[in-house]
Amino acid sequence: MVELPDFAPSALLVLGIETSCDETAAAVVARNAEGAGRILSNVVLSQFDSHAIYGGVVPEIAARAHTECLDLLVQKALDEAGVSLTDLSAVAASAGPGLIGGLIVGATSGKALALATGIPFLAINHLEAHALTAGLTDAIRPPYLMLLVSGGHTQILWVEGVGRYRRLATTIDDALGEAFDKTAKLLGLPMPGGPSVEKAALNGNPRRFNLPRPMIGREDPHFSFAGLKTAVRHAAAKISPLSEQDIADLCASFQAAVCDSVADRVRLAIRSVLPLLPEGTPRNFVAAGGVAANKALRSTLVGISDEFGFAFRAPPLELCTDNGAMIAWAGAERLALGLVDGLDSPVKPRWPLDPDAAKAAGAGVKA
Repeated sequence: MVELPDFAPSALLVLGIETSCDETAAAVVARNAEGAGRILSNVVLSQFDSHAIYGGVVPEIAARAHTECLDLLVQKALDEAGVSLTDLSAVAASAGPGLIGGLIVGATSGKALALATGIPFLAINHLEAHALTAGLTDAIRPPYLMLLVSGGHTQILWVEGVGRYRRLATTIDDALGEAFDKTAKLLGLPMPGGPSVEKAALNGNPRRFNLPRPMIGREDPHFSFAGLKTAVRHAAAKISPLSEQDIADLCASFQAAVCDSVADRVRLAIRSVLPLLPEGTPRNFVAAGGVAANKALRSTLVGISDEFGFAFRAPPLELCTDNGAMIAWAGAERLALGLVDGLDSPVKPRWPLDPDAAKAAGAGVKA
């Protein structure tokens, strides 16, 4: 095995492949016996331009794009890490949840590499990869509370350990990233919607529009964003045609409502987990997923964490969105526990972290 300067020569080296949506990614991550991690390479190729004219991700286009470039990205990841396939301890690939075509491309490629080199294959839950990233970036070990906010999921989870998650809350309709994207689209802002709304909000008045704060005051910590998105549409229709300042004010008001709603839900979840923390256990609150890159939301979550004596952690912005490093790290964590998968392991377009969680009242299929 290749020796890593200032890192144990016996460290696990895992190649991670991510193809669950519209980013093709490959990375190599090292994990030593003490559980410390290091990113040796992290290559991401966005398909944004291929989907922009359609206003959203087209699954067939995404799958074809993964097929066309994945082998080149894998080689680039290996080259940047300074390792070869024979140096690897395992290959990990996202196997769900996500778009089935893309998942098949990545998982099949990962299995082929594992078979050819005779090393283990790990089928990674994309959500678990987000959940465990704090261990790679901040050396945070379970248990901890996590807010997972992305284009497809909005959940609060109690992370007990690798493969052990308790879902405390979910969205009963739109995921938060989806709400950002739809708000951007109705206001004529470019995709991806989250960064566009955040940028416009910087020049807006967050108090101009009195938008609802969904679910505030409810006894359960679940989320809802469909009504907020509809309120933005009605507010925009009343003052149409929209000026640039109108759009900025709507974005700022929407973002403020999101932060208030999330803050209320997180406070409730924190109170519910306090009895679960053994005395002396570090109080850590982790945010993960693409929407965790939103600076206003991060600032809100830092304030709530301080309020309850929790340390707030979130990955660097480049590791909030889909990437291969988080897949490789989840693979390394599972490999360290001897949790490997067969080459016949299926991909799963739907793959909840807590399959036994009770369905939220009023929730649709996404919950």
